[in-house]
Amino acid sequence: MIDDLLDDSGFLSAAEDAVRAAAADEVMPRWRQLAAHEVDQKTGPHDLVTIADRSAETHLAKALTALLPGSVVVGEEGVHADPAAYAAVRGDAPVWIVDPVDGTRQFVRGEPGFCTLVALAHHGVLLASWTFAPALGEMAVAVRGRGARLNGAELRAGSPARGAVLRVATAHPDFATPAQKRALLGLAVEGVDARPCGSAGLAYLAVARGDSDAVAFTWEYAWDHAAGLLLVTEAGGAHVTLDGVPFSVTGGNTLPFTAARDAATAARIRSLLRAQ
Repeated sequence: MIDDLLDDSGFLSAAEDAVRAAAADEVMPRWRQLAAHEVDQKTGPHDLVTIADRSAETHLAKALTALLPGSVVVGEEGVHADPAAYAAVRGDAPVWIVDPVDGTRQFVRGEPGFCTLVALAHHGVLLASWTFAPALGEMAVAVRGRGARLNGAELRAGSPARGAVLRVATAHPDFATPAQKRALLGLAVEGVDARPCGSAGLAYLAVARGDSDAVAFTWEYAWDHAAGLLLVTEAGGAHVTLDGVPFSVTGGNTLPFTAARDAATAARIRSLLRAQ
């Protein structure tokens, strides 16, 4: 059974090696080396794609499906080319959920705040995830029921200090409907410092390591959230949608949603989002 693979250190290491290799072969050689014709817009100026995104996803799709025969890949660039491919997150086959370069705007600008995100899921259950920030030298790995680690060291999100200002990374307004923008205004209160984030994957990592207290996002594409949600959960955190139930990578979530260092903080952020 697929759950047995979570006890197989060789399988988990091979998946990590695949993530590292894709970044080394396809992403980092193009960092700060992109030509103008190697960068395109998808839906707008905040939604970019580069040759590195496409090449890394192709690399990962080949490596990961070879590692787990019968599995499929749902990746950001593949779904952009064929939207019907997204349905595989709800299918019967194990699915690798891939964002080859999360934080493409930062990557294009030559900044280090980008990462490669990979999560393995089955029947909507997140089993393992890898968050790799190659320019920062950081690899975070989470395995369902077995905890989370950053460069081999245990990750624990902890809890915000009593009375401390809550640091919250939010969705960029371009990715929110008018109703969702109103909900995010609920965070504009004393005791909350809410700011738009760049890479969603690195925002989740910041929560998992206790450098940030929560995220609040308004979209549900699985490749942006799957790896980070498992990372935060295995570090002791919690996530909840506006309806009060955990976020589902298979979709149908009431947005915005939040992931936070602990359940109490998640409940606090949810109450603020519902206040508008």
